[in-house]
Amino acid sequence: MARVVFVGVATADAIAVVDHHPTPDERIIADDLVHSGGGPAATAAVTAARLGLPVELVCTVGDDAQGRGIASDLAAEGVGLRHLRVDPDLRTPASVVLSSRRETARAICTLPVPPLQLQPEARAAVLKADWVHVDHLGWPAVAELLADVPPAKRPRLSVDDGNPTPSLCRPADVQLYVPTVARLTDRFPDTTGSVPESGAPAGTSPVTAHEAALLAAPGAERVVATDGARGSIGRDSDGSLHRADAVPVDVVSTLGAGDVFHGALLTAVVRGLPLPRAMAFAGEAAARSCRAVDGRSAIPSRHELTAPCGEVKESE
Repeated sequence: MARVVFVGVATADAIAVVDHHPTPDERIIADDLVHSGGGPAATAAVTAARLGLPVELVCTVGDDAQGRGIASDLAAEGVGLRHLRVDPDLRTPASVVLSSRRETARAICTLPVPPLQLQPEARAAVLKADWVHVDHLGWPAVAELLADVPPAKRPRLSVDDGNPTPSLCRPADVQLYVPTVARLTDRFPDTTGSVPESGAPAGTSPVTAHEAALLAAPGAERVVATDGARGSIGRDSDGSLHRADAVPVDVVSTLGAGDVFHGALLTAVVRGLPLPRAMAFAGEAAARSCRAVDGRSAIPSRHELTAPCGEVKESE
């Protein structure tokens, strides 16, 4: 089995569903209020575990009720927690989320999270892994650890570039780079539309010239950019371009959908699926996760998905 380690942040989230985002001093009644685990790396790890991939998570929580709740929920999902660190001096990362039905958008207020410090056992786990997935908190720590490691001896890297990651100036030596389209545009503003349109799998929209140019992110072996309701676009290691259209569902909330996409995409890639099929698999998993208020409870198992993945043998 492939050794897959997720590195980053785990949070305790309180999510309120409201008709609209309140104005200053306005008091509104919530349609629903849910408490759930969150965090990009943690939710991606939960997704991979629910889809049948054995995973470990490297993160830090405080010695408080929220931290214990996070650990309990992750353990119940089958996420390996040998490298979850309890820091008595840290307040567990937490967020308050307002999900607006009218604006179909969300506002997030989160506590500051200090830089992640990799303990010796976690450093060893990262170095021995076949794949390491990092979010904005995990990237600086992992990048520093691998800086002096020869490329041939590094684990393969999957990078979630959805949240701002200032130190990620160039995704060099990254095997799977997954930003949002907006983040990709910000990072590479000088790309042009000089690349001709490509073909796309049957039943999907073609990749436009502008999208193709954006996918020329230097240093990354594969690039998949998420594009919300438009699905995702991707560039494979051989330069081929792909689009996976979004799967229509009755959306309750999109909270955590990007994190679910990352976990499902990496699961499919680890199992050896071609990139177009991996993108379709991840897109369906992310779409189905939008059926609940929180970003976790509606994450599907692989048996619920129509995009094939379970039939592929897992990497040895």
